[in-house]
Order: sequence, then structure tokens, then C-alpha cells
Amino acid sequence: MSQEPGQDAQTSSSPKLVFERMIQAANRHDLEAMVAFFAPGYRSEQPFHPERNFVGQAGVRKNWSFFFATIPDIQIEVLGQVEEGDIVWAELSYHGTQTDGKKHAVRGVAIQSIQGDQIAWARLYIETLSGDWQERLVSDLPDHLSSVIP
Repeated sequence: MSQEPGQDAQTSSSPKLVFERMIQAANRHDLEAMVAFFAPGYRSEQPFHPERNFVGQAGVRKNWSFFFATIPDIQIEVLGQVEEGDIVWAELSYHGTQTDGKKHAVRGVAIQSIQGDQIAWARLYIETLSGDWQERLVSDLPDHLSSVIP
């Protein structure tokens, strides 16, 4: 199922089409095809979680290898998108079942700049809706903070 890196992204396309093809590769769980849609110097920025920021395709590969392994049926649904020049804004819903059987749902907005046929940078505003990931976060908080967070 895996394609040569960049195979899906070889022909010049609109930014929206490049983004849609990357989502299709993700939904096929084709890691190499997906990574090929990101520029070597890709910058991922999460303003609400700056500790998650990274630069480069290696970060994409690491993150998505983890997601495909721990949420083996993960799918991304594009709820809406707008193209403005080389920028694509998209509302996304990620859903699946974790390997421990718990449901996983994440939703938010991604803003990405697409240069040529690759995503140069993205700013992600995405939060977990369900699953035990938030429970794990709260359970790791110091006692004086865990009583403040529902």
C-alpha cells in the first residue's frame, strides 16, 4: 500500500487539493505517503501547547507512527475548509479507538501554508474531546492542582 515518498504530491496542485491528498494518505495509514506531503523544514506550531512544537519531517513521522500504533483505526474527517492563496484553513475531527478499547476523539482547526506540493508550516488548535488521555493528564498533576481541574 505504501507509495514512493512524494508520489501523491508530484504534480502541482492547488493548496486545498494537496491538503486533501495528505488527509487521504493519513486515512489510508500510509505513513510514507503522508510524510512526503510535508516539506523537509516543515514547522509545526501549537500555540496552546508550545511544548509540542517541532521542525522537520522526522517529527511528522514520529507523531503519526505513534497515532497509527495506539489508535489503529484513526480517521480524519474534514468538516470544512477554506483556501486563501497558499493557506488552507480546515476544521478537523480525528476519531478512532485506542488499543486499550477506549474511544479517542480530537477536534479543532489547522491552518497550513502549502508551498508547491508540500506543507511548509502548520498552526494547530486541536484538543482532545474524549478518551482517557485527559484523565491521564489530570492524574499526573500535583495534588494542589488536580482539585482545581474538573
